[in-house]
Amino acid sequence: MPDALRRPVLEGLASPRNSAASATPCSPAIRFILRGGHDAAAAAGAAFGAPLPLEPLRSANAGPRSALWLGPDEWLLLAEDSDPAVGAGLEAALANVPHALIDVSHRQDALEAIGPGAARLLNAGIILDLDLSAFPVGMVARTLLTKAEIILWRRDSERFRVEFLRSFGPYVLAILARAADDQELC
Repeated sequence: MPDALRRPVLEGLASPRNSAASATPCSPAIRFILRGGHDAAAAAGAAFGAPLPLEPLRSANAGPRSALWLGPDEWLLLAEDSDPAVGAGLEAALANVPHALIDVSHRQDALEAIGPGAARLLNAGIILDLDLSAFPVGMVARTLLTKAEIILWRRDSERFRVEFLRSFGPYVLAILARAADDQELC
């Protein structure tokens, strides 16, 4: 029997766009939630290929691998290279360390908001101050985009990654599409 293929949740939906910003679906990625102490963070970082940040609300990157701080003992690990061996490597490295490691690759999806108006576009549904001085490059926060829980990560001055539960994908896209249209009128 052939393997089932998961259709991207945003496939076929129009991407929000105006003259200052756009929001486009991200390529598939492998995602893990890791819970554990400093020993787990050190072991996972070495196996994952990107250090796990210990400073609140921060991220760390190494090529296509990124670790996002979600809480004092919780990280989101993103492997944008979708290397299927990443999970086995993490499990082996953490075998003798207290931890919880959950593959959430099929639970979540993401989009990127890009452009000089990306912060303004996102602020149509996010109450955080997304000015570069208040939300600098590398900052990560769990927040809401209107009613959808998201993880927001500023990758550079004009680029944000928005992680969300797959079931919220069409809703998140619709909110941003409406905001893009409304902002084009202003």
